[in-house]
Amino acid sequence: MGKIIFYEDKNFQGRCYECSSDCPDLHSFFSRCNSIRVESGCWVLYERPNYMGYQYVLTRGEYPDYQHWMGFNESIRSCRQIRYTSGSYRLKIYDRPNFEGQMMEFSDDMPSMQERFQGREVHSCNVLEGAWVFFEHPNYRGHQYLLEKGEYRRYTDWGALHPIIGSFRRIMEF
Repeated sequence: MGKIIFYEDKNFQGRCYECSSDCPDLHSFFSRCNSIRVESGCWVLYERPNYMGYQYVLTRGEYPDYQHWMGFNESIRSCRQIRYTSGSYRLKIYDRPNFEGQMMEFSDDMPSMQERFQGREVHSCNVLEGAWVFFEHPNYRGHQYLLEKGEYRRYTDWGALHPIIGSFRRIMEF
């Protein structure tokens, strides 16, 4: 059971809303979100209702303003708790759609795709164990994409507009 608290203003000020379950539409609880406190669990936040738009993956901790969770603005409209955040982690990535082409398997974080995988294009992925987050740029920066256990035949399956991945890491609850 997780717990996350959203605040309308920076530094945990203003109107707040406490959440402990998935919520497809947060609009009626607050008009903007400028700080967040994750008390337990791991969460994915979405810029738009119904789990759409930019994704932000947050683990336990304090985020005094939206730049601390790499937010692009103060809009958070839906959230859900992430499962598979403990135990083993295994991920297979492919440089072609439908699990074809060059394949590499990982069980650890990757701060720079370019250093290990020729190029940065990942066209398909199979998450065998755990939950992972892909980042658009190296060193865990840029747009984020949550990948939970399952098959992703094309990069559009995890919500990306292009196959460029700069880095990725495991989502672990502390």
